[in-house]
Amino acid sequence: MRIATWNVNSLRSRIDRVEAFLQRHEIDVLALQETKAREDQLPLMGLQALGYDVAVAGTNQWNGVALISRVGLDDVRVGFDDMPGYGDPLAAESRAIGARCGGVDIWSLYVPNGRKPDDPHYVYKLDWLARLRDAAGSWLDGDTALVGDWNICPTDDDVFDPAQFAKSTHVTPPERAAFQGFLDDGYVEVTREHAPGYTYWDYYRQRFERDRGLKIDFVVASPSLAGRVTGAFIDRDERDPAQGSGSPSDHAPVVVDLD
Repeated sequence: MRIATWNVNSLRSRIDRVEAFLQRHEIDVLALQETKAREDQLPLMGLQALGYDVAVAGTNQWNGVALISRVGLDDVRVGFDDMPGYGDPLAAESRAIGARCGGVDIWSLYVPNGRKPDDPHYVYKLDWLARLRDAAGSWLDGDTALVGDWNICPTDDDVFDPAQFAKSTHVTPPERAAFQGFLDDGYVEVTREHAPGYTYWDYYRQRFERDRGLKIDFVVASPSLAGRVTGAFIDRDERDPAQGSGSPSDHAPVVVDLD
């Protein structure tokens, strides 16, 4: 079974790339983030014609997550228990969707960015992660994958210039501690061993061409699922402006193989 996660940065803009990616790599389950659309706005017929079922949680323009599966899509859950909201008035954002796919509970997660360490969005980010951790504790005993854009660089190796980010989000001790908390509970990040390298490159100043990126997209697996991982890779070609048709997302997909 082959699963993948990809912050696609607008599914409507990149549906052709998604369809080609699924076929090129024979993906069984794809978790998408930042789809930026409601379900009724998405061109899903091509995916369905390829044999995939689709579950979407999204609103117009902002955030949005989806699961695309050809091995079943059961027990779909939008959001997790006690997931916090944001804004005025307070509202839940489209940042988490889970389903059982081929016997694996897969969650597509788009963790809040945090913006700046002194911003209310940063407090929201830490609260969101804490409540996800609480919910995920009850999923440890099964085959569970928490996949997506975590908006955290857990180590200095995950950022091209730690000094440049010293006063920014993604690298602060509280964010890194929040990520580590899932590992302390028993989850395993399964991509680093097989797929070193960055997963995100800003469009700014040819960051991709200079490989000045961040590793912020991860597959965090329960112990039983981690034991089934046979390999992983980052599809850098999907981020390369010289490859494929149309503009790329600023993220590259991360692919994980299970026995």
